[in-house]
Amino acid sequence: MKKNPTAGYLVWRLATKWGGLLDRALSPLGLTQAQYSVLATLYGVSRDGGQPSQRELSDHTGLDPVFVSKLVRTLEGNGLLRRTADPSDSRAVRLTLTDRGADAARAAIDRVMTLQTQLTEPLGGPGSDQTRELVATLTTLLDAPPPPDPGRNP
Repeated sequence: MKKNPTAGYLVWRLATKWGGLLDRALSPLGLTQAQYSVLATLYGVSRDGGQPSQRELSDHTGLDPVFVSKLVRTLEGNGLLRRTADPSDSRAVRLTLTDRGADAARAAIDRVMTLQTQLTEPLGGPGSDQTRELVATLTTLLDAPPPPDPGRNP
């Protein structure tokens, strides 16, 4: 066991723990973590009246556009969303949830929110000052530019 763990090690361990919990929670719904991120994001944008393109969804989730395209095809094949051509851009595809997709998204979001509550319980729950500080710290780390690639010569 590490005596003085580094920040990187702890972030990795937390991400691994969170990923395992997500897998267990989403598996009964037939969803993967990546499918969930696309479905939940599309659900949120759709509730506000949006109909994002695959590219916009990729930018929002932080997932590679090619990966999002594969996920979207799978979700479409499972009857959870529809792809339609963008009338103003022949290269773009717009996404909408089906009724079944909206139901699946709500069920998955409920499971993930329950997990979030359980995960932050040691910090006082989702609304605690400690949880807000953690979110602010993680946001700072995620918003920081990536460090230079140590394998590349400048």
